[in-house]
Amino acid sequence: MEPLPPSRLVLPAGAWPSVLDFLCDRFPAIGRPVWIDRMERGMVEIDGVAIDRLAPYRPGTRLAYRREVLAEPTIPFEETIVHADDDLVVADKPHFLPTMPAGRFVEETLSVRLMRRLDNPALVALHRLDRGTAGLVVFSARPESRDAYTRLFRERRIDKVYEALAAPLPDLVFPHVRESRIERGEPFFRVREADGEPNARTRVEVLERGEHCWRYRLQPVTGRKHQLRLHMAALGAPILGDHVYPELRDEPADFSEPLRLLARELRFVDPVTGQDRSFLSKRSLDL
Repeated sequence: MEPLPPSRLVLPAGAWPSVLDFLCDRFPAIGRPVWIDRMERGMVEIDGVAIDRLAPYRPGTRLAYRREVLAEPTIPFEETIVHADDDLVVADKPHFLPTMPAGRFVEETLSVRLMRRLDNPALVALHRLDRGTAGLVVFSARPESRDAYTRLFRERRIDKVYEALAAPLPDLVFPHVRESRIERGEPFFRVREADGEPNARTRVEVLERGEHCWRYRLQPVTGRKHQLRLHMAALGAPILGDHVYPELRDEPADFSEPLRLLARELRFVDPVTGQDRSFLSKRSLDL
């Protein structure tokens, strides 16, 4: 199996005594002995040169490191490819599969699976879905056109439509727009609503009404982390299977409680070809 391209970042301003100290602070889940071992095996570089544990920290230099995970969990669900051309790949991600390598997952991620499946190490995700969210993810297939598509997402010139299953909200008038200010929460991977000028906006509609559960259509006008999950929980209807909002709960290890959130549709004007693009997930959320 071919090794993955290294992860790269420019070292930010800071007063860490060494690159090793920075890495230990930046990635607390990876122990100091692990980083030392990687350095001894030439897996950590600064400006293209392998470094050891004593390498001083210099802001602005370019760090490259290779990831590896021992005993990585297997995700027993498969992605599908909705569209592929010279510039774009659109994949339909299953629940539980991370979009990008992080934490316990490297090989068992959508980006790495596609990179190997399409034999394209240049493949880069233009956005990402939470591990628990299923649905459409768009990848840039080649560096030459990547900047145009990156701007498309950065400037929010793309319409995203999600579906979610959650408890009924019979007292709410639909369509409903939820606006609030979202800030970082505790622990670090959560967010919270706070006082102040709103920076997050979600349009909520009802697609189907069941006795105990409704199917909602969610359109994020903004793109804050966990925005849809937090807004639905704040309305009093947490998305089914959410183990983070409103309260943090342990997630079963047997894949028995998926988050009932699906990135259903993506629409945009292609910045390279000028064509109207529209992609639809074939996955479903059972009511």
